[in-house]
Amino acid sequence: MSSLATLLALADSRLPTGGHVHSGGVEEAVTSGLLTDLPTVRAYLVRRLRTSGLVTASLAVAVHTAALDPATADAETDARTPAPAARAASRAQGRGLVRLARRVWPAQPWDALGARPHLPVAAGAVGAAAGLEPEQTALSVVYTTMTGSATAAQRLLALDPADIATVTFELSALCDAVAAEAVTGPADLSDPLLDVLAQRHVERDRPLFVS
Repeated sequence: MSSLATLLALADSRLPTGGHVHSGGVEEAVTSGLLTDLPTVRAYLVRRLRTSGLVTASLAVAVHTAALDPATADAETDARTPAPAARAASRAQGRGLVRLARRVWPAQPWDALGARPHLPVAAGAVGAAAGLEPEQTALSVVYTTMTGSATAAQRLLALDPADIATVTFELSALCDAVAAEAVTGPADLSDPLLDVLAQRHVERDRPLFVS
Protein backbone atom coordinates (compact mmCIF):
# COMPACT_ATOMS: atom_id res chain seq x y z
CA MET A 1 0.00 0.00 0.00
CA SER A 2 1.40 3.41 -0.91
CA SER A 3 2.00 5.95 1.83
CA LEU A 4 -0.69 8.20 0.38
CA ALA A 5 -3.27 5.42 0.45
CA THR A 6 -2.22 4.60 4.00
CA LEU A 7 -2.57 8.23 5.00
CA LEU A 8 -6.08 8.32 3.54
CA ALA A 9 -6.99 5.13 5.38
CA LEU A 10 -5.74 6.49 8.71
CA ALA A 11 -7.72 9.70 8.17
CA ASP A 12 -10.93 7.79 7.31
CA SER A 13 -13.69 8.33 9.89
CA ARG A 14 -14.69 4.68 9.43
CA LEU A 15 -11.42 3.49 10.95
CA PRO A 16 -12.43 1.20 13.85
CA THR A 17 -10.38 2.84 16.58
CA GLY A 18 -13.25 4.18 18.69
CA GLY A 19 -12.75 7.77 17.60
CA HIS A 20 -16.38 8.08 16.50
CA VAL A 21 -17.56 8.07 20.13
CA HIS A 22 -15.39 11.08 21.04
CA SER A 23 -16.60 14.59 20.20
CA GLY A 24 -13.53 16.47 21.43
CA GLY A 25 -15.60 18.59 23.79
CA VAL A 26 -18.25 19.43 21.22
CA GLU A 27 -21.11 17.74 23.07
CA GLU A 28 -20.41 19.70 26.24
CA ALA A 29 -19.95 22.91 24.25
CA VAL A 30 -23.33 22.38 22.59
CA THR A 31 -25.00 21.55 25.91
CA SER A 32 -23.47 24.69 27.43
CA GLY A 33 -24.77 26.87 24.61
CA LEU A 34 -21.34 27.71 23.25
CA LEU A 35 -21.97 26.04 19.90
CA THR A 36 -25.26 26.89 18.25
CA ASP A 37 -24.68 27.25 14.52
CA LEU A 38 -22.14 26.86 11.73
CA PRO A 39 -20.07 29.99 12.54
CA THR A 40 -19.60 28.96 16.17
CA VAL A 41 -18.70 25.42 15.10
CA ARG A 42 -16.12 26.79 12.68
CA ALA A 43 -14.58 28.96 15.40
CA TYR A 44 -14.44 25.96 17.73
CA LEU A 45 -12.71 23.82 15.12
CA VAL A 46 -10.11 26.53 14.51
CA ARG A 47 -9.47 26.81 18.24
CA ARG A 48 -9.13 23.05 18.66
CA LEU A 49 -6.81 22.70 15.67
CA ARG A 50 -4.49 25.40 16.96
CA THR A 51 -4.27 23.96 20.47
CA SER A 52 -4.93 20.28 21.10
CA GLY A 53 -4.51 19.44 17.42
CA LEU A 54 -1.06 20.98 17.34
CA VAL A 55 0.05 19.44 20.62
CA THR A 56 -1.15 15.95 19.73
CA ALA A 57 0.39 16.08 16.26
CA SER A 58 3.72 17.42 17.53
CA LEU A 59 4.06 14.64 20.09
CA ALA A 60 3.08 12.06 17.48
CA VAL A 61 5.87 13.35 15.25
CA ALA A 62 8.33 13.13 18.15
CA VAL A 63 7.46 9.45 18.58
CA HIS A 64 7.52 8.83 14.83
CA THR A 65 11.03 10.27 14.49
CA ALA A 66 12.24 8.72 17.76
CA ALA A 67 12.97 12.17 19.15
CA LEU A 68 11.05 10.91 22.19
CA ASP A 69 10.75 7.32 23.32
CA PRO A 70 7.18 6.14 24.02
CA ALA A 71 7.45 6.36 27.80
CA THR A 72 8.78 9.90 27.70
CA ALA A 73 6.21 10.96 25.11
CA ASP A 74 3.48 9.46 27.28
CA ALA A 75 4.66 11.50 30.27
CA GLU A 76 4.94 14.63 28.13
CA THR A 77 1.37 14.11 26.95
CA ASP A 78 0.19 13.81 30.55
CA ALA A 79 1.96 17.05 31.38
CA ARG A 80 0.22 18.85 28.51
CA THR A 81 -3.24 17.47 29.34
CA PRO A 82 -4.40 19.03 32.63
CA ALA A 83 -7.93 17.57 32.70
CA PRO A 84 -8.10 13.94 33.91
CA ALA A 85 -11.07 13.37 31.60
CA ALA A 86 -9.06 14.52 28.59
CA ARG A 87 -6.21 12.23 29.57
CA ALA A 88 -8.61 9.29 29.83
CA ALA A 89 -10.08 10.08 26.41
CA SER A 90 -6.62 10.27 24.86
CA ARG A 91 -5.65 6.91 26.33
CA ALA A 92 -8.90 5.29 25.20
CA GLN A 93 -8.30 6.43 21.62
CA GLY A 94 -4.66 5.43 21.76
CA ARG A 95 -5.59 1.95 22.92
CA GLY A 96 -8.12 1.64 20.10
CA LEU A 97 -5.56 2.67 17.50
CA VAL A 98 -2.99 0.17 18.79
CA ARG A 99 -5.62 -2.58 18.79
CA LEU A 100 -6.11 -2.02 15.06
CA ALA A 101 -2.38 -1.61 14.40
CA ARG A 102 -1.64 -5.03 15.91
CA ARG A 103 -3.70 -6.60 13.13
CA VAL A 104 -2.36 -4.48 10.29
CA TRP A 105 1.34 -4.50 11.29
CA PRO A 106 1.65 -7.56 13.61
CA ALA A 107 5.44 -7.67 13.49
CA GLN A 108 5.85 -4.30 15.22
CA PRO A 109 6.72 -4.15 18.98
CA TRP A 110 3.40 -2.68 20.11
CA ASP A 111 3.84 -3.92 23.68
CA ALA A 112 6.57 -1.30 24.08
CA LEU A 113 3.85 1.37 24.06
CA GLY A 114 2.20 0.02 27.20
CA ALA A 115 -1.36 -1.15 27.74
CA ARG A 116 -3.04 2.26 27.34
CA PRO A 117 -0.78 4.68 25.48
CA HIS A 118 -1.88 8.23 24.83
CA LEU A 119 -3.24 8.91 21.35
CA PRO A 120 -0.15 10.81 20.10
CA VAL A 121 2.13 7.99 21.25
CA ALA A 122 0.05 5.45 19.36
CA ALA A 123 -0.33 7.71 16.30
CA GLY A 124 3.39 8.32 16.08
CA ALA A 125 4.22 4.64 16.32
CA VAL A 126 1.57 3.80 13.72
CA GLY A 127 2.85 6.47 11.34
CA ALA A 128 6.36 5.03 11.53
CA ALA A 129 5.11 1.45 11.12
CA ALA A 130 3.03 2.49 8.11
CA GLY A 131 5.98 4.09 6.35
CA LEU A 132 4.52 7.59 6.42
CA GLU A 133 6.62 10.71 6.41
CA PRO A 134 6.55 12.62 9.74
CA GLU A 135 4.61 15.42 8.06
CA GLN A 136 1.98 12.90 6.96
CA THR A 137 1.64 11.54 10.46
CA ALA A 138 1.14 15.08 11.72
CA LEU A 139 -1.44 15.80 9.05
CA SER A 140 -3.44 12.65 9.79
CA VAL A 141 -3.62 13.61 13.48
CA VAL A 142 -4.56 17.21 12.74
CA TYR A 143 -7.17 16.24 10.17
CA THR A 144 -8.90 13.70 12.40
CA THR A 145 -8.85 16.19 15.28
CA MET A 146 -10.94 18.46 13.07
CA THR A 147 -13.24 15.93 11.44
CA GLY A 148 -14.10 14.08 14.63
CA SER A 149 -15.40 17.28 16.24
CA ALA A 150 -17.01 18.47 13.02
CA THR A 151 -18.99 15.25 12.61
CA ALA A 152 -20.14 15.38 16.22
CA ALA A 153 -21.31 18.98 15.78
CA GLN A 154 -23.21 18.02 12.63
CA ARG A 155 -25.06 15.29 14.48
CA LEU A 156 -25.76 17.23 17.67
CA LEU A 157 -26.91 20.43 15.97
CA ALA A 158 -28.61 18.73 13.00
CA LEU A 159 -26.51 20.75 10.57
CA ASP A 160 -26.45 20.21 6.83
CA PRO A 161 -23.64 17.72 6.08
CA ALA A 162 -22.72 19.79 3.03
CA ASP A 163 -22.21 22.86 5.22
CA ILE A 164 -19.92 20.94 7.58
CA ALA A 165 -17.99 19.50 4.64
CA THR A 166 -17.57 23.01 3.25
CA VAL A 167 -16.10 24.22 6.53
CA THR A 168 -13.62 21.34 6.61
CA PHE A 169 -12.50 22.22 3.08
CA GLU A 170 -12.12 25.86 4.12
CA LEU A 171 -9.92 24.80 7.03
CA SER A 172 -7.67 22.55 4.95
CA ALA A 173 -4.99 25.23 4.66
CA LEU A 174 -5.01 25.65 8.43
CA CYS A 175 -4.62 21.87 8.82
CA ASP A 176 -1.55 22.01 6.57
CA ALA A 177 -0.11 24.93 8.54
CA VAL A 178 -0.65 23.25 11.90
CA ALA A 179 0.90 20.01 10.64
CA ALA A 180 3.91 21.95 9.35
CA GLU A 181 4.33 23.58 12.76
CA ALA A 182 3.99 20.21 14.48
CA VAL A 183 7.12 18.82 12.81
CA THR A 184 9.27 21.62 14.27
CA GLY A 185 9.16 20.18 17.79
CA PRO A 186 6.80 19.32 20.67
CA ALA A 187 4.30 22.10 21.34
CA ASP A 188 3.64 22.96 24.98
CA LEU A 189 0.37 24.88 25.06
CA SER A 190 -3.12 24.04 26.27
CA ASP A 191 -6.60 25.52 26.17
CA PRO A 192 -8.33 25.98 29.55
CA LEU A 193 -11.76 26.04 27.90
CA LEU A 194 -11.26 22.64 26.30
CA ASP A 195 -10.00 21.26 29.61
CA VAL A 196 -13.07 22.57 31.45
CA LEU A 197 -15.42 21.16 28.81
CA ALA A 198 -13.74 17.76 29.00
CA GLN A 199 -14.07 17.60 32.77
CA ARG A 200 -17.67 18.81 32.82
CA HIS A 201 -18.61 16.23 30.22
CA VAL A 202 -17.73 13.20 32.33
CA GLU A 203 -19.81 14.58 35.19
CA ARG A 204 -22.94 14.90 33.00
CA ASP A 205 -25.67 12.27 33.27
CA ARG A 206 -26.00 10.02 30.20
CA PRO A 207 -23.90 11.86 27.60
CA LEU A 208 -24.12 10.70 24.00
CA PHE A 209 -20.35 10.77 23.46
CA VAL A 210 -17.58 9.45 25.70
CA SER A 211 -15.78 12.79 25.48
